[in-house]
Amino acid sequence: MRDIEKREDIVLMVDTFYQKVQQDELIGPIFNSRIAPDAWPAHLNRMCTFWTTILLNQPGYSGQPFEKHRDMPIHKAHFERWVSMFKTIVDGLFEGPIANDAKYRAELMGHLFLAKLEKGRLA
Repeated sequence: MRDIEKREDIVLMVDTFYQKVQQDELIGPIFNSRIAPDAWPAHLNRMCTFWTTILLNQPGYSGQPFEKHRDMPIHKAHFERWVSMFKTIVDGLFEGPIANDAKYRAELMGHLFLAKLEKGRLA
């Protein structure tokens, strides 16, 4: 196996991951209720741009990803599943420093989003 090196690698990672997400019994229904079947290609492209910007330092993504998740019915178990699935997909496709960074950043995002959601629910 090799490391994540180019956008095509990100596309493989994102497409593989979200195919599994859509089928997952815990988080699949949440994603599928928010993203219409014909909107998945645009979502996947946006996620590829997001990860390409983060992992390969290629400009292109702009936005506030947390805002899209603010009103979703998601909790700790959902984030744990998302992170676990993401790491499994990355480990099955790649190895190396950038792949490790992808897993680290996914875990960090999961913790950050969960903390923000929980803080908002207390307010």
